[in-house]
This record gives sequence, C-alpha cells and structure tokens, in this order.
Amino acid sequence: MKTIYLAGGCFWGMQMFFDQFSFVKETRVGYANGFVENPNYKDVKAQKTGHAETLKIVYEDNVNLDELLNFYFEVIDPTSLNRQGEDQGSSYRTGIYYEDIKDLPIIENKIREIQKQYNKPVVVEVDKLHNFYDAEEYHQKYLEKNPNGYCHIPKEYMTKYK
Repeated sequence: MKTIYLAGGCFWGMQMFFDQFSFVKETRVGYANGFVENPNYKDVKAQKTGHAETLKIVYEDNVNLDELLNFYFEVIDPTSLNRQGEDQGSSYRTGIYYEDIKDLPIIENKIREIQKQYNKPVVVEVDKLHNFYDAEEYHQKYLEKNPNGYCHIPKEYMTKYK
C-alpha cells in the first residue's frame, strides 16, 4: 500500500469523492502541515494553527500516483489560492503532501503538466508531510452521514467512477 495526502478545500467532499475508487483502501480526513499539535476544527478553520484540511489516502501500490493525481485535479481549481468553492482561508488551501521522496518527481511533473492548461499560476502547495492529525470523528465520512452537507465538488462526481 501507498499513502498520499491531498488538501483540496473542504475535506468532506474530497473524502467522498476518493472513497468511490476500488483502489482506495482507506481514507481519513484531518489536518496537515501546521504548527500546533493536536489541533481542533474550530482553531483550524479560524486559521490559528497553520494546518490545511487534508485527506489521507491509502491506495493499492499498483496504482500510479500520476493517475490518482488526475482525479484530484478534476475536482479542484489549482489556480485558486486559499479557496475552493465557498470555503476560503489558508485552511482550505490546496496541497499535495508526500511521505516518500520518490513521489516528489511524479508530483512536480504533474504540476508542470497541469500548468499548461491554465493562464494563471497553479498555486497547489507541494511539500513533504510534516504532520497529520485525524479530524474529529464527526468529520469522518461526513457527507455519508449528512447527504445534504455543503461541498464544492458537484454531487455527480461522487459516483462518477463507481
């Protein structure tokens, strides 16, 4: 199994979107790359911790990270700084956080490829994962529990690849 961490605005929709893929074995929503230990949602949302709402994805190692990132870029606006949909602030920034340094060239190549599709700069943060804390349990699989909850990702994308 491999693991990658993707920040794409609100983590509720990111989790529901990636849960539809059979190659994804586990997802957890949480807070990544901030400067406070064990942050809580209120402080992250208020931008007091430096964390981004992030989805941890554990996926089959026979899946190419480049392919997985294609799906990620399908549901975010990579040129929007600290905002996706109605959610704004640094906690809603986009980011790709890796544990394995071998993933970095794949990520950098994908960013260069995506940049060619836009006139504005791609502002997706790319960094080593420095820390990740699980979000509170009520955030896990939130849109399954609350089907009418807000998400910047269109509902039809949640089952597009099933």
